[in-house]
Amino acid sequence: MKIDDQERRIIRALIQNPRYSDNRISKITGVPVRTVSRKRVRLEQKNVLKYYTDVDTQITSQNQSNTQHLLSIKFKLGITRNQILQEIQSEPNVANVFNELIRDSYIAEMDGHISLVMIVEGQSDSDVAENVQGKIIPSLQKNHGEDSIQELRSIRLLDTIRRLHNYLPLVNMKEGFILEDWPDEAIFVN
Repeated sequence: MKIDDQERRIIRALIQNPRYSDNRISKITGVPVRTVSRKRVRLEQKNVLKYYTDVDTQITSQNQSNTQHLLSIKFKLGITRNQILQEIQSEPNVANVFNELIRDSYIAEMDGHISLVMIVEGQSDSDVAENVQGKIIPSLQKNHGEDSIQELRSIRLLDTIRRLHNYLPLVNMKEGFILEDWPDEAIFVN
């Protein structure tokens, strides 16, 4: 989908603060409010704009997630992307158990092999290792075979520097929003 200049300005304003009203976006961008409303709806319907909430579990959780590990699981040759997608759709633990453990996850390709890359959270490094070995790996092996995993790597993460191109929590954010004095030209809109 091609994005025009008005849409680019609307998107930039929404990146700064997705809770801005159409009236506020109109004032910021110079785009007429009716045009803002129409284009915003169109961008949402085309899935160009997506909204979600990011909860910092280190602040809010009684069972604090004090550590995060980047986990990569490389499957043996012959396991396909579609098999992984079907497993994710049919695995009951994805909806309930794993949502407590896995913050983000991706299907990837490593050296010609289909892989899963995920950020796993836990109260400690040993808690993460226990959940990976006791819950995640057995679930994958149940669905794809005992010998399905060729390689597993884990990297302990310390701090988030950048998210979704524009969000630098330690640099340009306060109370969940990009700082108002952050320059427009520093906001990436594809």
